[in-house]
Amino acid sequence: MTKECARKGKFIAAICHGPQILISAGLVKGKKVTSYIAVKDDLINAGAEFLDVPAVRDGNIITGRVPDDLPEFCQEIIKALSE
Repeated sequence: MTKECARKGKFIAAICHGPQILISAGLVKGKKVTSYIAVKDDLINAGAEFLDVPAVRDGNIITGRVPDDLPEFCQEIIKALSE
């Protein structure tokens, strides 16, 4: 389902450990992403560029670090949906 959404150009948002689903779907290679620090090495090993910031948008993929970063994460989602 995640791959299909990405193929259709739909926005995909994942926070905390959620980017592990993006790894499994093969969607992070060459993308700038963030997540909970425990997922950092997995993202890098899958070919992503890890950024330790509250929220990152790279194309149709929006990622967030932790629940404390929900304001920034949600703001990125709102911006994406407003375009």
